Amino acid sequence: MMISLVLASAYGMRGDVRAALNLATALSERHDVEVISVRRHKEHPFFPVGPKVSMRSVVDVRPGVRHLLPRGQVRTDVALWRMLRNLKSDVLITTRPGVGVQAARHAPRETIRIAREWGRPSVPGPVKRYYPRLDAVVTATRSAQQDWAKLLGTDAAVHSVPDALPDGPWPRSRMDNRIVAAGGRWVAVKAYDRLIRAFAIVAGKRPDWRLRLYGAGPEERLLRALVRELNLHNHVYFMGTTPDLAGEFAKASIVANTSRSEDHGMTVLEAMGCGVPVVASDGARGPREFVAPGRNGVLVPDEDDPQTFAAALLALIDDERGRRSLAAGALGTAVRHSAGDVARQWEKLIDGLR
Repeated sequence: MMISLVLASAYGMRGDVRAALNLATALSERHDVEVISVRRHKEHPFFPVGPKVSMRSVVDVRPGVRHLLPRGQVRTDVALWRMLRNLKSDVLITTRPGVGVQAARHAPRETIRIAREWGRPSVPGPVKRYYPRLDAVVTATRSAQQDWAKLLGTDAAVHSVPDALPDGPWPRSRMDNRIVAAGGRWVAVKAYDRLIRAFAIVAGKRPDWRLRLYGAGPEERLLRALVRELNLHNHVYFMGTTPDLAGEFAKASIVANTSRSEDHGMTVLEAMGCGVPVVASDGARGPREFVAPGRNGVLVPDEDDPQTFAAALLALIDDERGRRSLAAGALGTAVRHSAGDVARQWEKLIDGLR
């Protein structure tokens, strides 16, 4: 079976890109799989992808690449339309609403067309109009499945299949480093400022603990200024980007997630795959579905007061036995998201649609 996954960019540093490449790699063990990047701006993807997965792009915007059409959205739209009309795959999986709409309009009807969705569409009109033409919509969480079913109506085929972690063996935390870690894009919605303010309280009471922040983004200057303002330069470290976030999480004993709106929670799953308990805000939908208090982590009320999040971190810092118990539960949760298991769920879904 030939399966094509279309990403807005397979070369970016996003949790949905990581999840899609993990899925492509898992499916390539038994199928012919290609990843189609609508835009290509780098030589290599940021995240690893399996050697059996073929890669191609719709529009290559790397310096020095010549094009027949002028730069801009029109060129991208025309190239995407041509690609979809000429697609020869058995299965097409899109990963953004904008591309899903184009697939519904232009991809061959004999191709099984599936929209893989993490968040809700910002402009629901075209989605409500064209998505009923697709064979299925697949979400990563149960709550997102309910949202999409409500948006599209009872006639739409909306399913839920979790994101895939890469094949093991996963790095395993020894749970003896006094490190709290967090990773992802440094954007306002991730609320890293809340985490830094909470860690200022933690550092005041447990000065031997450190916070490591992995990632990059437009909030970096503001976050660095906040660290200077709170005199945390010996406690909070900006570690930059890494394609091996799981390997870095394995060096920590706690992973923190203060996001206000997280639809897929890939970093939460990667932390659990390393056997690290997660302290997360319960206002973020993805982490709320994966973090089971008392089993694999701690959920903190979604409040702007950093005292609440700091108290949760301190409680876990001071309870080594509890941390190790939650770490064991985190590994159990991660097993259900192993690449092979998730790939089999996708194969079962596709067989049903065929």
